[in-house]
Amino acid sequence: MRVAIVEKPGVVGVGERPDPEPGPGQVVVKVGACGICGTDLHIADGEFPPSPYPLVPGHEFSGEVVAVGPDAPGGLRGGDRVAVDPSLFCGHCDACSAGRGNLCANWGAIGDTVDGGFAEYVSVPAVNCHRMPDSMSFREGALVEPLSCAVHGMRRIGVHPGEDFLLTGAGTMGLLLQQLLQRGGARVTMVDRNTERLGLARGLGAVATATDAAELGGARFDAAVDVTGAPPAIEAAMGALRRGGRFLVFGVASDDARVSVSPFRIYNDEITIVGSMAVLHSFRAALDLLASGAIETAPLLTHAIPLDRFPEALDLMRSGAGVKIQVVPGQEN
Repeated sequence: MRVAIVEKPGVVGVGERPDPEPGPGQVVVKVGACGICGTDLHIADGEFPPSPYPLVPGHEFSGEVVAVGPDAPGGLRGGDRVAVDPSLFCGHCDACSAGRGNLCANWGAIGDTVDGGFAEYVSVPAVNCHRMPDSMSFREGALVEPLSCAVHGMRRIGVHPGEDFLLTGAGTMGLLLQQLLQRGGARVTMVDRNTERLGLARGLGAVATATDAAELGGARFDAAVDVTGAPPAIEAAMGALRRGGRFLVFGVASDDARVSVSPFRIYNDEITIVGSMAVLHSFRAALDLLASGAIETAPLLTHAIPLDRFPEALDLMRSGAGVKIQVVPGQEN
């Protein structure tokens, strides 16, 4: 089968590997579509410490079950169309025992620590597969994973009808979070340097947009979410909070990134700061939201790239082109 491989940091290509066989409790999925995430860029650059090399990346994917291994739970059969939760929790550490598997001491994920979805076929645990309705395309199915991250983030920050939210970062995650916040009754202001993406945010219902928080004229917000991971954006968004405000760190910063905050302000204004890490009991909810039509996907699905052009797809992601770039293994060059 054809696969995209990160041989080592900075060395990315497309090659051949033997077709996978399902082990006990596993199924083999023929990949229909797999989205590129910022994490994939970190893996390609050697900036994601859990990843071993060589590795087939790709953790946002859906496809069709083509083989079922012994003792595979869930009654999956060949031909079932599934979206795959990439989470691999150990199930026995303190975090897992407390129901917080996303903080697992032995955390892993398909496409991050074991071979993933930038391939024609991939073996995955059957329990990680969620059946998709026939009405959902594979490209939409590959959005379930990022949406499940957004659902978890929403549960962490909370939203009340009538609140004013500031969102920094209008990529895939920002536009998904925007839609979830608006469904919760919030008014959303979006900040991003990319004016094309700001146009998408306005089309999806943002009440205001800006290329820099400084353009907002001193506006204050009940809550803010940073999706960029950039310290200047985080500091600006925190500075725009009202007293009693809430802040969600959603974007992934580098491990050595630092921001400047005022402990007195956090104390005196009762500012709440929370983080949101990946997926937690939110995958099925995300799939159901997509299946119901609650999330507008068409503006987000901007690029479908054949597997053999995977390095080009990474370059597109780095350039900031479009919104969600996906690899479609069955698509011709």
